[in-house]
Amino acid sequence: MRLRLYHHHDGARVAYREYGAGPPLALLHSGLLSHMEWEPVAEDLGARFRLVLPDLPLHGDSEARPRHPYTPDWFAEVMAAFCAEVLGPHPLVGGHGAGAEILLRAVGSGRLEPSRLVLMPNRMHAPPAYPRRRKAWRLLTGAAAVPGLDGLLSYGAGLVFRPEWGVRLSSRANPAAGDLLRHAFADVPGNSSLARSWSKCAREWPDGAQTQLLELYPRLRMPVLLLWADQDRFHPLGVAEEALPLLGDGQLRVLPSSGFLMAYDDPVGLARELVAFCG
Repeated sequence: MRLRLYHHHDGARVAYREYGAGPPLALLHSGLLSHMEWEPVAEDLGARFRLVLPDLPLHGDSEARPRHPYTPDWFAEVMAAFCAEVLGPHPLVGGHGAGAEILLRAVGSGRLEPSRLVLMPNRMHAPPAYPRRRKAWRLLTGAAAVPGLDGLLSYGAGLVFRPEWGVRLSSRANPAAGDLLRHAFADVPGNSSLARSWSKCAREWPDGAQTQLLELYPRLRMPVLLLWADQDRFHPLGVAEEALPLLGDGQLRVLPSSGFLMAYDDPVGLARELVAFCG
């Protein structure tokens, strides 16, 4: 895959990979991961699309300097501008986890008008599945703003998010998921600048239910695919089932025996559903 850079007007850079030729399709990965979340489906999708796989800011090879605000609105602004420049008007876009949340915010604010939208498991309008864990993560990450703790906490992140944790995110215990985590956290230990940036993000990212999305769903004019996993313990299927009747042109598809890392649990099924919906 070819590595390229998008430069936002405020100096933020978004690293992305391209694969194949055809109609452009961008997939935004989940939080704490990287573009490598989509590696198992890249070849199949690259045969049908110009597949564009960005690293979100604070992830992979993209922007991580503390000079930026790292608010949800900032993420939405940067990624909407990225889509406009790299993909063109009315692109095909999809996202998982935080990537899907950013797309919803970009569409809801009018910054992004995709021709088709794929929402893979994310919290949607519901509160987090494990609020205590999320609160603990926010407190610990926020502590990186304290001088002297930034570097220490960066080493702690590498100890917590070990490759074994990635394998547990796969319902089929795919060992390749361990390499995904290893790559995502390779440059974290000792990176105090990154720790301070994550501290900003942790303070700004919303904790509770995003109930305003219940008003957004009926306003979405493009076809929307809710592409869910039936064994994702972080994002229950019931959330997608609640959202589906509110979508004007929506459909729900479920990958059986798949967990949080759908691309590692059922790459053939994931690619099949994306091709069927996006053309």
